[in-house]
Amino acid sequence: MLQERVPVRLPAARPRGERRGAYKWWALSCTSLGMLMATINSGTLIIALPDLERALHTPLLELVWVILVYMIVSTVLVLTAGRLSDLFGRKQAYVAGFAVFTVASLAAGFAESGGELIGARVVQGIGGAFLFANSVAIVTDAFPREELGLAMGTNSMVGGVGLVIGPVLGGALVALSWHWVFWFNVPLGILGTLWATFVLRELGSLDRERRLDPLGSVTYLVGVTGLVLALSRGGLDGWSDPVVVAGFAAAVVLLPLFVLVERRVRAPMLDLGIFRDRLFAAASGAALINGLSRFALLFLFVFYFQGPQGYSPIEAGVRLAPLALAMLVTAPFAGRIADRHGSRWLAAAGMTITAAGLAGMTTLEASSPYWLSALLLALVGIGSGVFNSPNTSAMMGVVPKNRRGVAAGTRTMLQNTGAVISISFVLAIVTAGIPKDVLFRIFSGLATGLPQKQVDVFISNLHEAVLVLAAASLVGALVSLLRPSHRAERAA
Repeated sequence: MLQERVPVRLPAARPRGERRGAYKWWALSCTSLGMLMATINSGTLIIALPDLERALHTPLLELVWVILVYMIVSTVLVLTAGRLSDLFGRKQAYVAGFAVFTVASLAAGFAESGGELIGARVVQGIGGAFLFANSVAIVTDAFPREELGLAMGTNSMVGGVGLVIGPVLGGALVALSWHWVFWFNVPLGILGTLWATFVLRELGSLDRERRLDPLGSVTYLVGVTGLVLALSRGGLDGWSDPVVVAGFAAAVVLLPLFVLVERRVRAPMLDLGIFRDRLFAAASGAALINGLSRFALLFLFVFYFQGPQGYSPIEAGVRLAPLALAMLVTAPFAGRIADRHGSRWLAAAGMTITAAGLAGMTTLEASSPYWLSALLLALVGIGSGVFNSPNTSAMMGVVPKNRRGVAAGTRTMLQNTGAVISISFVLAIVTAGIPKDVLFRIFSGLATGLPQKQVDVFISNLHEAVLVLAAASLVGALVSLLRPSHRAERAA
């Protein structure tokens, strides 16, 4: 019955508008399901970190790498995944991404140590890379340019739903067992795999250049991993630690080398030519800074609510909801406005609103009332909703069909690179000057009974971290203004 109702057998010779008429909504349903699974997984895992630390007896740095390793793998491989989808088709790559992510989620729930869990998260990251690289490209293929903002806004809205559900669901699942934080993904992943198999079509043009870029992939992988390892470990073990020094050295040498490699190889992992378009370049820079300025916020507030404020996991999850609810409400409207009036001022306004919310968080204390936290989280959510969908639709709307896979991968790579650095950098700030045993108690949700002086140091470091994130958001607003006007954007 499903195949009778879904328009997946339309002849290729029909006019473009007819092909897109109903199919675009079916395609959007597939990508929205992937977005929902990814955001729910992120929220449930972050809220479960204190329980994972207690259950698996993992060191703090290893606990952080449960999150970071997934993001690094998906970030590094997303361009290769986008490249493969441009070569062999986006539908196959998207279905494979769902399947791999599902199997890895099942395995993660059976992990008996932090190392085994990190290994399962590596495989999850491989599946996530194929989902991230193709989601935006599939939507861009299916929707006409004048409706792309609405489509991206809808995807962001679904992501907002996932961010609302994730922390609350994570608190409930942790009450059963931390294993269910991962096993919950399995039915969603099976549904997504089957849904994408029966619904999606190949509308994009395949790239004729069949080469890959292993040297570029390796230099980027080692360079970014070194930078993240150095930032995250430096705050705990000191900046003169040999591993920290080696990590920074790898980043300083290999990341510039990555750019040189990409300029010389015939089929680069990162096509630097797409950055010649001023709109794409400015929107890409803003996406990087957005990931840098916002992603660590959930990480910070999970520990703020469960540590100094002493809430349970499910209570902390509920208290994170204003961030996602505000994004949920604003994203579709921002997408529609961008379709009519362009992305330039919307993207800049979104980053400015985010900066205001982050700066306001410097007033929070361990005893602050919840309404203040909720108001500031909502303000950051509004800024994120106003920024995300206009910025994404602007980037993808100027890319040729046969490069949309790698363009979508570029967007995800930049945003995730910012997010990975954000968590590492914030961890380095928050852990500065705090004894390890105190950190473990705070990050395990056991801050009750700590001397007030030690809690005050944590709060002071939190203020410093959000102030740095606010400054990054303001830089992102300035970068957003570098893109062309709406008239030039439509002409492009």
